[in-house]
Amino acid sequence: MDIKTQKRIRRHKKIRTRVKGTGDKPRFSVFRSNKHVYAQLIDDGSGKTLASACSMKKVSGQKTIDAAKETGRKIAQMAKEKKITQAVFDRSGYIFTGKIKAIAEGAKEGGLKM
Repeated sequence: MDIKTQKRIRRHKKIRTRVKGTGDKPRFSVFRSNKHVYAQLIDDGSGKTLASACSMKKVSGQKTIDAAKETGRKIAQMAKEKKITQAVFDRSGYIFTGKIKAIAEGAKEGGLKM
């Protein structure tokens, strides 16, 4: 494992000690790969995923940041259907720029408060 990944995992562990999700205010967890972005709303009390979305079904030719923003809107819509209005953002140790920032902005535009 390279140094960059080790540092991200260390940051993620620190963040997870502070960030907890409940049924009313679930944890909005984000994972980023080289091609796609994945998002979940997780209730840590019961250990269940309430909603999930990913950028795999994007329109061809769409930029990764645009796909991430659309994924944020998609998960905000799923949260509205389950009557969830607030969430705690868990960036999983990633720096808050690029795709991570875009997915958070998309969720906020979709009506999810963080």
